Amino acid sequence: MSETLQDWEARVAALWRQLDAITPEQLVAQADALAAERPADDALGLFERACARDTAGLEAEAEPLYRAALASGRLDPYRQARASIQLASTLRLLGRLEESESLVSVQLRRYDEPAYGKALYDETRATLALTYLVQGRAVEAACLALTTLAPHLSRYNRSVAGNAAEILKNAALASSWS
Repeated sequence: MSETLQDWEARVAALWRQLDAITPEQLVAQADALAAERPADDALGLFERACARDTAGLEAEAEPLYRAALASGRLDPYRQARASIQLASTLRLLGRLEESESLVSVQLRRYDEPAYGKALYDETRATLALTYLVQGRAVEAACLALTTLAPHLSRYNRSVAGNAAEILKNAALASSWS
């Protein structure tokens, strides 16, 4: 009986559940072994190999794998969003801040497409806020984080979002006067 994609994905999920019990080297080796069961250019295999390296702190090795998975055009929207977010984070850690910002900004525009959905929307915004912080744009980072958080608050949603927007507007005006 041949294994289905669902069976393979279940084994991948089982690997990730072991994360706290295995070393980074074991994670990479086991992810590579699972990916080797798929065609060499398989988007899912490339993605899992990238994730393992990223988690293991091997960002420079993860980057080309994320890029290849994304370039394939064969990731489902959820994994495509994850790959974009994770690559943007990797680029931030590698000091390529403008590229990180650009990638996550493109991902945010995808959420405007009705067929795309909003899975990982807040996570995408959080990644952009982190990039803003490293770029020295703390006010923009804080305002983005607050407007992302506002819909999840039990009270003061409009107030928090409105205040964040006002602070951002005032900061933009102040910097234009400088």
